[in-house]
Amino acid sequence: MPTETSISFDSPELLWKVLTAKRWELLKVMVGAGPLALREIAQRTGRDVKSVHLDVHALLDAGVIERQAAGFIFPYDAVHVDFFLKAG
Repeated sequence: MPTETSISFDSPELLWKVLTAKRWELLKVMVGAGPLALREIAQRTGRDVKSVHLDVHALLDAGVIERQAAGFIFPYDAVHVDFFLKAG
């Protein structure tokens, strides 16, 4: 049985600050792709390298993706987002 890993954020606001729509698109092309060069990620998403570079480094800083010798990798098979919204 696979080991589950979780990444936590202190608030839903921080989650959405880190996992913006553009960064979510990066994760979608990286899932199951193995290590990818920055230019390859940019090409697959149809974005410029400079913008992708900024987003990749934000995801690295948050621990969502990893850097390997062969490129950047999203080391998970799936993503599950879960948070509570409750009254004051």
